[in-house]
Amino acid sequence: MSNNDVFILAIESSCDDTAAAVLKNDKVLSNVVAGQKIHQEYGGVVPELASRAHQQNIVPVIDMALKKANINKEQLAAIAFTQGPGLMGSLLVGTSFAKSFAMALDIPLIAVNHMHAHILAHFIDEEGFDKPEFPFLALTISGGHTQIVIVKSFFDMEIIGETTDDAVGEAFDKSAKIMGLPYPGGPLIDKFAREGNPKKFLFTKPKMPGLNFSFSGLKTQILYFIQKNVAENVNFIEENKADICASIQYTIIEILMEKLRMAVAATGIKQIAIGGGVSANSGIRNTLKEAEEKYGWKTFVPKFEYTTDNAAMIGIVGYQKYLKNKFNDAAVVSKARIEF
Repeated sequence: MSNNDVFILAIESSCDDTAAAVLKNDKVLSNVVAGQKIHQEYGGVVPELASRAHQQNIVPVIDMALKKANINKEQLAAIAFTQGPGLMGSLLVGTSFAKSFAMALDIPLIAVNHMHAHILAHFIDEEGFDKPEFPFLALTISGGHTQIVIVKSFFDMEIIGETTDDAVGEAFDKSAKIMGLPYPGGPLIDKFAREGNPKKFLFTKPKMPGLNFSFSGLKTQILYFIQKNVAENVNFIEENKADICASIQYTIIEILMEKLRMAVAATGIKQIAIGGGVSANSGIRNTLKEAEEKYGWKTFVPKFEYTTDNAAMIGIVGYQKYLKNKFNDAAVVSKARIEF
C-alpha cells in the first residue's frame, strides 16, 4: 500500500437503496447495498417509508462497507455523497450522515451528482471492462431519467437529448403493471421477453423531433392494447405473456437505438457508453453489442452491479473530484432536482 493511496467512503441514498462503498483510488474495495422490500406492497416507492428505512440502514451499511474493505475510518481521505437528484427525504439522510462523519473525522466532503455518477461508473478500475475515451456519448437510462449526453471530460458534460415525459424505466415498469406483473416489473419484462417473439405485436413509435424521447404515448398504447384484447379473451395476457413482453421490449429498444444513431450522425462520436438501472436489461446490452459490428461503434456496458443505484459510482466521481480538490463545505444542501 503506497502513501499516495486515496481511500474514499461513498454514500448513495437518492431513492430506495441505502448504499455505501469504499474505493482505494479507482478500485472498489467494498460496495454494499441494502434494498427496501416494503415498497413492493405499494407497487412503487413510497418516499416517507424510503427515508425511514434509510435512517435504519445507513449505519449498518457504512459499518459493513468499512469492514469489507478492511480499513478503519481513520484511513479515509474524504467522504463522497449523493447530493441529488432524488427523493428529498432520502437524500437528506445520506447528506446529513456524510456531513457529520466528515466533520467528526476532519476530512473533506464531496457532493456528487447522481447522474454524473451513472455515466462515470465506467471509470471504475474493473478487470475485463474497458474505459471509454473522451469524448464519448453516454446513454443514461433509469427509472427516473433518459438522457443522451456528450461527455467531453470528467467535469464537462452536455445533455443533447432527454425525455419530455416518462423515463424509459418507468415505461418498462408501467407496462409490467398494466400486465399485472409485480413491482418492479422491468426485470420481469426482460426475463419473459427472452422466450417471446419481438415482432408478434406491433406498437407505433412516438414521432419525437430531434434527440428527445417520449414514452407516455407508448404506455397509453400498451394500456389500450391490453384492455382491448383482455375484453375479447380473459386469458390473453397469460397465453401471450412472452410475446407481449418481447414486443414491448423490442419497441423500447428501437426507440433508444434510433436516437443513438441520430446522435452519432450529429456528433461523429462512435464511442457509446450506457449507464443507469435499465442498462441491466439484456435486450439493450445485446442490441448494443450487435451495433458494434453493424455500425462500427465501440460500446461500453458497465459491470452489472454498477448499473443500478450503488455507492461505488458515487465513489469514482468522488475520487476524480478529490484529485482536483473539488470539495464542499458544511453548507452544501441536498437537491431533489439539480443542475446537470
